[in-house]
Order: sequence, then structure tokens, then C-alpha cells
Amino acid sequence: MKIATYNVNGINARLPVLLRWLKETTPDVVCLQELKAPQEKFPEAEIKEAGYQAIWNGQKSWNGVAILARNEQPREIRRELPGDVEDTHSRYLEATVNGMLIGCLYLPNGNPAPGPKFDYKLAWLERFKTHAAELIASGKPVVLTGDYNIIPTEADVYKPERWFDDALFRPESRAAYQELLAQGWTDALRKLHPDKAIYTYWDYFRNAFGRNAGLRIDHFLLSPAVVTKLKAGGVDQFVRGWEKSSDHAPVWIELAD
Repeated sequence: MKIATYNVNGINARLPVLLRWLKETTPDVVCLQELKAPQEKFPEAEIKEAGYQAIWNGQKSWNGVAILARNEQPREIRRELPGDVEDTHSRYLEATVNGMLIGCLYLPNGNPAPGPKFDYKLAWLERFKTHAAELIASGKPVVLTGDYNIIPTEADVYKPERWFDDALFRPESRAAYQELLAQGWTDALRKLHPDKAIYTYWDYFRNAFGRNAGLRIDHFLLSPAVVTKLKAGGVDQFVRGWEKSSDHAPVWIELAD
């Protein structure tokens, strides 16, 4: 079972790139973030023609998450992160696919920090940690994946000294990520590649992709019931080099049946 996550940075603007990548790599499950499209503008017909059933939670102009499954309909569990009924941001979607519970998330960026946006990020993280702890306690096979907007360690960023004041790299964000790991979640890519420089995002400016001046902010957290099935994982970095591509690259893992 191959599961991927991809921040598409506008699904309709990047649709040719998304469809080409789906055709070339054929993941079984795909979590998408930053759809930047209202519910009715999701390209359901084109996704279906590519062989995928989908559920999605859109939002005009920003945010938005989706879960795609090849030749199978994802069974939706929830389309919001519990804990704040007034939070209307489309940032979380949860479903089961082939017996696996998949949580797709687009965590707030939080910049500028400090400030209200960073406060929102930290509050969202607290809610996420609470929900993640409940999922761990369930004993179910769970994958929590998406754009976390967190750089976990200095090994996950090109020239970390330039990022210390950024919301993605502030101590509070990194501590929250470590607290998730302490619950029993495993960072899949770091388990597979403990010492490798891995990036999943490159800014559009200053030739960041050409210089490989990137960040690792798109993550897979696996529950104990899933870790034992982890076989492989990586980043489809080549997609970032395609014309009109997102500033993120798809990230994937492969699990034993």
C-alpha cells in the first residue's frame, strides 16, 4: 500500500501536474493540502477519470484538504479537528481506506511570530495533540500525514540559522512535534533515512530549488500498528522541477500488505 501526501498549492492551477504525477506513480492513497478552492470547484470528474475516488473539504481562496483512494471510496470519519466549534478553517480530514485510518492535515503556518497567527497555530497544535493521543490509545492502524508547517530539527532545513525566528522553526513548534513523537508516533521518513538531508518544500524565490535550499515540513506520523509494516519512503523531488508545479513535492511511504 503506497500512501502519499502533496501540498498542491491550488488544485485547479496545478491540476495538470497532479494528474501527470498520479499517472506516473500510481499511489494507492493521496492526501492533498492547500486546495485553495471552494467545495463546488474541486475537480472531481478529472480525479475520477484518473482512477481515484475522493472526499474533500474545500475553502475559497485558501486552505482545503482532500483524501483520494485508487479504485476505492474513502469512508469519511470527520472533516474538522475536534476542540473548537468556531474554527472554520478547512485543515483536517479523516477517513478509513482499506482498513487504515488516514488523517490528512494542513497545519497553520503561524507567521508572523509572535502574534495572533502564531497563537492560532499553537492552539491548533494543542487540539491536534489531544486528538492524536486518542488515536494512539485506540490501538488502530493510523497514519497522520500532510503539511505540518514544522521543521522538526536543524537537519531538516538548509541553513537553519536563517529560520530561528520563523514560526515553522520556533522552539514552541518544534517542542509540539517532539511531544507528538513522545505519544508513540513515528516519523516515517526519519526512521527510514535517519541521517539523510531530506527536503519537501523549496521557495519559488532565489533559485531555492536549483540550490536545493529546502525544508522538510511535510511529514508522515505512524501509529505503532503501522510502523511494523513500513517498507520504504521518499520524496518525489523531480515533480518540483516540472513547469507550474507546487512549491512542495509529493512525499510517500510504502507499507507491507
